Amino acid sequence: MRHLMSPLDFSVEELDKLLNLANDIEANPKKYAHACDGKKIATLFYEPSTRTRLSFEAAMLNLGGSVLGFSSADSSSAAKGESVSDTIRVISCYADICAMRHPKEGAPLVASMKSSIPVINAGDGGHQHPTQTLTDLLTIRSLKGRLGNFTIGLCGDLKFGRTVHSLIQALIRYPNIKFVLISPEELRIPDNIREDVLRKNNQEFVEVASLEDALPELDLLYMTRVQKERFFNEEDYVRMKDFYILDSEKLKLAKPDMMILHPLPRVNEISVEVDEDPRAAYFRQAQYGVYVRMALILTLLEVEVC
Repeated sequence: MRHLMSPLDFSVEELDKLLNLANDIEANPKKYAHACDGKKIATLFYEPSTRTRLSFEAAMLNLGGSVLGFSSADSSSAAKGESVSDTIRVISCYADICAMRHPKEGAPLVASMKSSIPVINAGDGGHQHPTQTLTDLLTIRSLKGRLGNFTIGLCGDLKFGRTVHSLIQALIRYPNIKFVLISPEELRIPDNIREDVLRKNNQEFVEVASLEDALPELDLLYMTRVQKERFFNEEDYVRMKDFYILDSEKLKLAKPDMMILHPLPRVNEISVEVDEDPRAAYFRQAQYGVYVRMALILTLLEVEVC
């Protein structure tokens, strides 16, 4: 039995196999429509979520399975003080696989140690978001035709952004990637990512404050929102939230084939006028999230479709 806590839980070869499966699901949805008949996924979301929770549920329903779970800690026995360890022991009696989002870093890992079913980390605090990373990798490979040999700009909240942390850790395993880390001083990438991931692996990167200066060299731009829920006070959030806004005027500085990604939800960091630009790929990215989660469910449940 396997769990998914980090994108590094899969080798590059295993990731290729998973992404190939996701592409086949996209091309042949009817082939997989009953692959998980009789199977159940439990979505245990202690934090609010739209895309991640619903895409897991859509993924299992598309495979012919069913869904149970909760969408907030207040609607679960966590409100009564039940521990994650006890919750997962109970859920293991009801479901075949589990996706867990939790505000505390490491909570899904604790659950996996007590679980008798596969556990998927659907986001833990500011730490990891591996299924978003799988979505990002599938999107990049599907739309760019490759993983590697590009310059990617990561813009916005690089301090608390778990999607950014997971994506960097995944991408350093591919060749010839340059990272341009675009953020204000207060939201720079954490030291452990800078030192233990980037520098330790001799990865090329630069840290800048200006989005306009970075845009001309980018093949990919990964925008993130400033996350209000990670700030300790309203004043700091208000000061940071409008630091970067991507609009049509700024996009005149970018390459004609640069791809714009965003894990969503957005607030105002990407102007709605950008949605009509052919370089905007964030809604297609959300669709790829369903395919890759279908592939992940099949892989962890060891279901093979001929």
